[in-house]
Amino acid sequence: QVQLVESGGGLVQPGGSLRLSCAASGRTFRTYNVGWFRQAPGNEREFVAAINWPGMGTRYADSVRGRFTISRDNAKDTVYLQMNSLKPEDTAVYYCAADRSPLRPNLVPVRYEYDSWGQGTQVTVSS
Repeated sequence: QVQLVESGGGLVQPGGSLRLSCAASGRTFRTYNVGWFRQAPGNEREFVAAINWPGMGTRYADSVRGRFTISRDNAKDTVYLQMNSLKPEDTAVYYCAADRSPLRPNLVPVRYEYDSWGQGTQVTVSS
């Protein structure tokens, strides 16, 4: 199983930017699609973005499309989430997770298709 560690969260003003990182170790990370999810207090964990294992395909939730960019560096076993134009409603704990199936050809925006969750990193958008 792969181990994932998120970092890069923090407090930012509305309109600001943050870049989250998801560093992996363990099984062959570069053969798995990776997703970012987030969970605000009292809410379900929701899909944010995903990237396929070669790093050439991406998928975004409607709420973040055009503001967030997911990318990966397989040489460093790391996936990134660049978040721009942040809004208070982006406040949540952000988690990365690896797809439970290697070399899956499509990106799936549902949490039950992912395992190996990280511990999460808090993002707070507030003035």
